[in-house]
Amino acid sequence: MAHPADFAKGLSIGIIMDGNGRWAQKRGLPRTAGHKRGAEVFDDIVHYCNELGLSSAYFYAFSTENWRRPPEEVGMIMKLFGDYLIKAYSYEKENNKVLFMGDRTVLDPHYQDEMNDIEAKTAHNTGMVLNVAINYGGRQEIVGAAQALARKAAAGVIRPEEITEEAMSAEMNTAGQKDPDFILRPSGEKRLSNFMLWQAAYSEMVEMDVLWPDFTHADLDRAIEEYNTRSRRFGGI
Repeated sequence: MAHPADFAKGLSIGIIMDGNGRWAQKRGLPRTAGHKRGAEVFDDIVHYCNELGLSSAYFYAFSTENWRRPPEEVGMIMKLFGDYLIKAYSYEKENNKVLFMGDRTVLDPHYQDEMNDIEAKTAHNTGMVLNVAINYGGRQEIVGAAQALARKAAAGVIRPEEITEEAMSAEMNTAGQKDPDFILRPSGEKRLSNFMLWQAAYSEMVEMDVLWPDFTHADLDRAIEEYNTRSRRFGGI
């Protein structure tokens, strides 16, 4: 029987980690307990993605809209993110390149320093590229890219007609990386929630009725199997 890695090698996957709060509420626990469990699953799935030989993985950890949640919940998520940053140094040993997507300028300065340090320490690694989206929004990313190109045009560095899809892609957080082959959303929801709107133009969508804290290696295997049944035509026949 074929191993999942036989079909996963080289794939790029975006994952919307959803359902932490509902997982906790179903068990009579505070929502923060769901985020704690979700962080443990994240760490486990990252290692499994690396084992499968993915070229890159994009994990949606915290959106620009998530600041609207109760302060206690936001504080817990940020604390877990800080704990993750300490663990992230271990990914260097697995030859992973670690990148962070989103506006980090509003985060704790200590976190920003660690994010910069991790990116620098793993910059020359040649294994899977691990992208963590923190304070990230797809629309905001597109606006930022458009503004960067507008500044270049205003300065006479480029002409307006040189603003192409390739030029826009080069200004995105994911510049130089492969667009996700598929976007995975656990929890039964069926929307992108402002995640990788530019990059997901032709990504397949795979939804699964499992809350993120319950997500397992077998679930990721099933998602990859589902993706491999799809016929990707990119607008052609």
